[in-house]
Amino acid sequence: MVAGKRRGKKNPTYFDYNLLFITIFLLCFGLVMVYSSSSYTSANKYGDSAYYLKLQLRNILIGIIPMFFLAKIDYRVWKRLGTMAYIGSFALCTLVLIPIPGLTRSSHGQSRWLWLGPVSFQPSEIAKLAVIVFMATLIERTCRQLVEVKSLVKVLLIMAPLLGVIAYNNLSTAIIIFGIIVCMLFVASPRYLQFIIVGVIGIAFSLVFVVAASYRGGRIEAWLHPEEAGDAGYQTLQGLYAIGSGGLFGKGLGESLQKMGNVPESQNDMIFSIICEELGLFGAVSVILLFILLIWRMMIIANNAKDLFGALVVSGVMSHIAIQVILNISVVTNTIPNTGVILPFISYGGTSLIFLMAEVGLVLSVSRGIRLENVSL
Repeated sequence: MVAGKRRGKKNPTYFDYNLLFITIFLLCFGLVMVYSSSSYTSANKYGDSAYYLKLQLRNILIGIIPMFFLAKIDYRVWKRLGTMAYIGSFALCTLVLIPIPGLTRSSHGQSRWLWLGPVSFQPSEIAKLAVIVFMATLIERTCRQLVEVKSLVKVLLIMAPLLGVIAYNNLSTAIIIFGIIVCMLFVASPRYLQFIIVGVIGIAFSLVFVVAASYRGGRIEAWLHPEEAGDAGYQTLQGLYAIGSGGLFGKGLGESLQKMGNVPESQNDMIFSIICEELGLFGAVSVILLFILLIWRMMIIANNAKDLFGALVVSGVMSHIAIQVILNISVVTNTIPNTGVILPFISYGGTSLIFLMAEVGLVLSVSRGIRLENVSL
């Protein structure tokens, strides 16, 4: 939390360096854990133990550009682009479903990527940021009307097409986006009981898409009975073995045995299990506390934002990170069925990591608009 005077202005302005430092620390810790969890697989598969480390470092360097760019620009300029961002993300997410040679490719049986020459990206990750900006714009315009249930339903109906397109082949991302929408509406709405209705709609929405795809039903079965589910429960069981063998202080950094081909995607979705194995309960709790501290800094910025739009943008980013952390840790500990959600800033990722860093840049931009004398901790 540092302030400085701008030229031509008498009042000092606020900038949350604490948030920036926590983010940088998480990214650096993520680099260490990506290397530790992937070195064995990288050496066997690519002949380079640092293969995933190099890719992650490249992605972070790319992500720094939008993060600092968005931090420097007044966040209010994006208010005019909210609707365009929603339409653009809907178009990209729809395009993923159309089999176009050279443009769309499948991953694990699902088409989730667009390819532009050597560059690939996930439109669903772009949609998360677009939804945050669009929802902040929409809620600011209709804030007084949200006391009525019908206004709340109208907002959900506006978002339904995008949610439906994403849920068709990526239910976990659709659940995250729905959670972001609900959290932002919850922050803006003075009435809480109506969110019971929204919760029921969300559960029904999820059940429809679970029933529509048989493999999702298999994930639920693997969650309930991982030891009897064969290959479907293998990743879950191996992750639990890693967590259980870590003890209080772990086996030591780099000393994981489960990462040696036993835990699939150990550098991605299951990286928290390797953290537990190598750093133990102490390391796992420390990581969780870091995320709590990150969310707390965002809460301070949201509470002190100079306008509703800024507060809603920060609330959306905060909700996104919190939901994704909860889902990832819940999956790794087998609290919920496997959803394929990465741990923010720590797991190996391309599009997801870059856009998470961009979201932090937006939050930092909101913090720059706060007057120092108005900051309340």
